[in-house]
Amino acid sequence: MSVSLTQAQVAAALSQWLPPGAVLTNPEDLRPFETDGLTAYRQLPWMVLLPQTEAQVQSILKYCCEHHIPVVARGSGTGLSGGALPHAQGVLLSMARFMGILDIDPLARTARVQPGVRNLAISEAVAPMGLYYAPDPSSQIACSIGGNVAENSGGVHCLKYGLTLHNVLKVRAVTMAGELIELGAQALDGPGYDLLALITGSEGLLAVITEVTVKLLPKPQRAQAILAAFDDIEKAGHAVAQIIAQGIIPAGLEMMDGPATRAAEAFVHASYPLEAEAVLICESDGTPEEVSDEMGRMKAILEASGAIEIRYSQDEAERLKFWAGRKAAFPAVGRLSPDYYCIDGTIPRRFLAPVLKRIYEMSREFGLEVANVFHAGDGNLHPLILFDAAKEGEFERTEAFAGKILELCVEVGGTITGEHGVGVEKINQMCVQFSPEELEVFRAVKAAFDPQGLLNPGKAIPTLHRCAEWGGMHVHHNQLPHPELPRF
Repeated sequence: MSVSLTQAQVAAALSQWLPPGAVLTNPEDLRPFETDGLTAYRQLPWMVLLPQTEAQVQSILKYCCEHHIPVVARGSGTGLSGGALPHAQGVLLSMARFMGILDIDPLARTARVQPGVRNLAISEAVAPMGLYYAPDPSSQIACSIGGNVAENSGGVHCLKYGLTLHNVLKVRAVTMAGELIELGAQALDGPGYDLLALITGSEGLLAVITEVTVKLLPKPQRAQAILAAFDDIEKAGHAVAQIIAQGIIPAGLEMMDGPATRAAEAFVHASYPLEAEAVLICESDGTPEEVSDEMGRMKAILEASGAIEIRYSQDEAERLKFWAGRKAAFPAVGRLSPDYYCIDGTIPRRFLAPVLKRIYEMSREFGLEVANVFHAGDGNLHPLILFDAAKEGEFERTEAFAGKILELCVEVGGTITGEHGVGVEKINQMCVQFSPEELEVFRAVKAAFDPQGLLNPGKAIPTLHRCAEWGGMHVHHNQLPHPELPRF
């Protein structure tokens, strides 16, 4: 930052482009922005800006670029990796006032929306047309579409319908220099490099998103879910692998272990079997004939895999009830302990059972309870570590446990994140996931968009110095330290 500029001077300069009340500097006004969904990390921002137009965003970024002021863009603040953690000497650019649904084309099945529009609001707006927006993160009632693009969010139905990346056609964004860019196209493919895929999941490091064009899908004629209970979590993991191996792509395929199931049942009362060590929710949608056939095939696989109870949703209300418990699993587990830490890693599906077994072993080693929730169909794990931050050293032990889980994911050929992003939470594990040469390519891409490194600095991409200081080492997927894990 220009050392000659005070907070008051910057606020006065930026106020010329913004409406009254859109520049926040008082500590009590800044406090709500000090953290995102990962509340273990907090930082009071230097200043918060609340623009309402694309032109205002351009002016803000140009000014901050000229005066070397860091900028962190923020959506609804529901992220779980610290990706929107403020910079102590920078501007927090809140996109919360960009809440307009600009255009809906039911014939082309597209919607053009501003980044502050809630995920669920898109489906609500197009429901009368028989359409919906497929990606459905558990936080969809609150999370914004701009944040979904920044993190490439998924959801319980991403197995069949894809992540945010697969459901966005076009993005408008502003670079740190204030340049307006358009990535993607209304057509199935755009000319030139696929920069739309690059910016999706870029965690606010490359540009500030100001508009998104999403795909819409027709509502399926029928949807039905199966709830299957197992007395052994390895049997449930085997069932998941068998469903996919038989060529079935369910609309949703989710798993909860015993602790997560019991917590969700106490919270939502979804009639989950409390004696189960694992519960699978498998959903099929499409024509009535397709659903009936897929339901029968999945039921046969679940029975052969050792399910102790299988229950069909009898109507739409019961189907939604099955999903209500799964989508409320995070807040439900929050009732079990003063604090919990949510991990997000992805593994090959065939390693689901042995990895879960190792997580339980580590739980005992670290002396911390863990509840597990998974997007089982695509191998995305969400272990929830229970701890009490008021107890000295317990948060540090929790962080160490979380890091070991992420490194375990890498060791079996997986990744340190599936949908939550890297942010500040997993930045050390980036040194394990990627080699120094690969990290240097990431830095080069960042520099091409943001040469001064002012957009969301300190997130996602570690410096070589940080990797050396932390002591992290790139791990190849065949370096499996635990003898009970499969080798390949």
